[in-house]
Amino acid sequence: MLPPPGSPGTDLPVRGVLPALTGALSGAGAAVLVAPPGTGKTTLVPLALADRLPARVLVAEPRRVAVRAAARRMAALLGEPVGRSVGYSVRGERRCSDATRVEVVTTGLLVRRLQSDPELAGTSAVVLDECHERQLDTHLALAFALDVRAALRPDLAVLAMSATAQAGPLAALLGGDTGPAPVVEATGTLHPVRPVWCPPAPPVAPPLGNRVDPRLLDAVAGTVARALAESEGDVLVFLPGAAEIAGVAGRLSGVAADLRPLHGRLPAAEQDAALTAGPRRRVVLATDVAETSLTVPGVRVVVDAGLARVPRVDVARGLGTLVTVRASRAAATQRAGRAGREGPGWVYRLWSAAEHDRLPAAPEPEIAVADLTGFALELACWGAPDGRDLALPDPPPEAAFTAARDTLRQLEAVDDDGRVTSRGRALAAAGTHPRLARALVDGAPLVGRRRAAEVLALLSADVPAPSDDLGAAWRAVRSGSGGATARWREETGRLARSVPDAPRTDLTDDAAAGLVVGLAHPEWLARRRRGTERTYLLAGGTGAELAPGSALTGAEWLAVAAADRAPGRRDARVRAAVAIDQATALEAGGGAHADGPEVAWRDGDVRAARVERLGAVVLAERPLADPDPATVAAAVAEGLRREGLALLRWTPAATALRARLAAARAGLGDPWPAVDDASLRVALAGLPAVSAARCRADLAAVDVAAALSALVPWQVAGRLDELVPERIEVPTSSRIRVDYADPEVPTLPVRVQEVFGWADAPVVAGRPLRLQLLSPAARVVATTADLAGFWVSGYPAVRRELRGRYPRHPWPEDPASAAPTRRAKPRGGPG
Repeated sequence: MLPPPGSPGTDLPVRGVLPALTGALSGAGAAVLVAPPGTGKTTLVPLALADRLPARVLVAEPRRVAVRAAARRMAALLGEPVGRSVGYSVRGERRCSDATRVEVVTTGLLVRRLQSDPELAGTSAVVLDECHERQLDTHLALAFALDVRAALRPDLAVLAMSATAQAGPLAALLGGDTGPAPVVEATGTLHPVRPVWCPPAPPVAPPLGNRVDPRLLDAVAGTVARALAESEGDVLVFLPGAAEIAGVAGRLSGVAADLRPLHGRLPAAEQDAALTAGPRRRVVLATDVAETSLTVPGVRVVVDAGLARVPRVDVARGLGTLVTVRASRAAATQRAGRAGREGPGWVYRLWSAAEHDRLPAAPEPEIAVADLTGFALELACWGAPDGRDLALPDPPPEAAFTAARDTLRQLEAVDDDGRVTSRGRALAAAGTHPRLARALVDGAPLVGRRRAAEVLALLSADVPAPSDDLGAAWRAVRSGSGGATARWREETGRLARSVPDAPRTDLTDDAAAGLVVGLAHPEWLARRRRGTERTYLLAGGTGAELAPGSALTGAEWLAVAAADRAPGRRDARVRAAVAIDQATALEAGGGAHADGPEVAWRDGDVRAARVERLGAVVLAERPLADPDPATVAAAVAEGLRREGLALLRWTPAATALRARLAAARAGLGDPWPAVDDASLRVALAGLPAVSAARCRADLAAVDVAAALSALVPWQVAGRLDELVPERIEVPTSSRIRVDYADPEVPTLPVRVQEVFGWADAPVVAGRPLRLQLLSPAARVVATTADLAGFWVSGYPAVRRELRGRYPRHPWPEDPASAAPTRRAKPRGGPG
């Protein structure tokens, strides 16, 4: 199938390594190909493999637009239409025939195919392109393919292709126990690309959440105009998302070039137009779909805004979102390379060379930052719930993976051991997020299969919505036309076909939409907070708010379909929702509906009531007349745990006793009790005086000093004053209070003259007492726990200083044998 050397478009760098590559696959059965963009790996390698292998070659690409482009390019090299020797399959569309030898698919579709037919009957090789992107579906497809090769199909060839040179981990993964798989490298022959550093002046604000400073879009548009004036060829502009593409396109209105957007939301025809050269210069405004596997012909200039949009998940709140971040150096290099495929080029970067050096070296793998619920379901369907026996390029983060498996258990998709259930397989077969699949499976009998599919297609097909009112968006897309509507209808049909037929019910469309959305996200059912118009409490316990001016303002209940939380904000922002009533909320979130007695520490005191709630949302509350004493005691203990010992009334005597006990514990150890905060909360909660408390006021009435004394074991209780005295009698007979602020080092502040005649400091709490020696004016002049040593080595210097400052006080040369005193000498007496 591979056209002969010299054929147009085939003399690319990868051609020279094809013999080594096919030889490596024949010998080892698995290999890694490292080849930068533009070297022909995506198009020439599959054709070469099809020449040598008896059955079909499956090529997996991370994105749909790349699937169609790769198939179209290979078919063009063969002089054939797509669907004959080379075909493709994406979700909802397939162009293949019995004659197809190379089939290009999305990695997600390859995962589904492996799940339904692990042996991959009729397939000789699996080629995974762009492995360096480390997407979730690529992780799964690679791990499953290697598992199939090891257990079922030792003849199945597996080839991983990467645009970066970090092939070592991939080779080790593919080789398994036999040692690393062969690595074949094709060096690129890209033309030089000259960087032009053009940071915006004045500097713009960095991205925050999903927000991009409009001044950056102004700067991008200005840089595109500059590039058109300074250079030749088409211009490829990298922006983080569809909204920014539209914003820059609006700012470029009137330029002498054709503006061509390129992103995943566009229909296939518009994506194809962006990849086709025209009679005029083009400005292709693209997301990172154009970073690697796509060829955009005619491009000699790249304008890079330096941003990327990546998934993030807030595991604690169950909120997933896309955030805008700085692109990595690796991504910037990939983007720049698009300008050097056909000749010398230029890359205009909207940041400085110094900033470039501070960028992250590479993007994070998707598994480290994304929602893993669908990933965990695929593993369970494969029979490897924890994934440990699979060759995954990156392990899943423990917290996110645990949260994903908990979600699957709530959806009844897996059992307690993580094994997939029949319901879980049904959810996986829907080919969408498990939450949306659950809403489809359970919602179709309630609202009708078609309506359930229509609502969920709004979310899974990523249809841009005119507002946060999902009901209004549904009506708009139903009556609309164009690419977004076509994509929505395509996804609606696909989802509807994945569940049994169910007739439409008599619910209104808004009620149906709210029920379906509530089934997808029962933890996001939300009730408006009292006295507010736009702030809500979600059933999951998180606060949320509507945007100012939202059409949903004032709705008592919402079924939230999309929400995210910007860094630094307490509440989530509602992005899409449907106004519902309480009955719909209860029907959708029935699993979280409870009505019964609750005794808990809430709002600073014990609250005992019969409470009806939907998750964290309280529907009704009535006082409980006779709460169970054990639950009340548990609530009091919880109050102590959460609010701390400040709930008790600490008299000076109690505070002093705690300090002495802490010193006893530090110096003497067991059986003296530990009285740090954590230990004391536990110990006091078990004492009758505390456990008998029924409210905050009862805790404040507890005699803390007596409670502390009760913690001291009887064996040592009578020796507390002996071993850890409150006061120490010094040679002048003064009784001075010991400072136990530092329990490790009890300290006695005392004037120097009052300890004349003392040879050694007394022992307190098992260790010599530290003396803080004071001048007659009570200023510290020395600190020591070795008084005998101080009289010899330290006192002479102190004496010289203090004799001059306090001449009326005695400063004997031999303090160890001198008489202690509290008084100065009489005026006119001897010195």
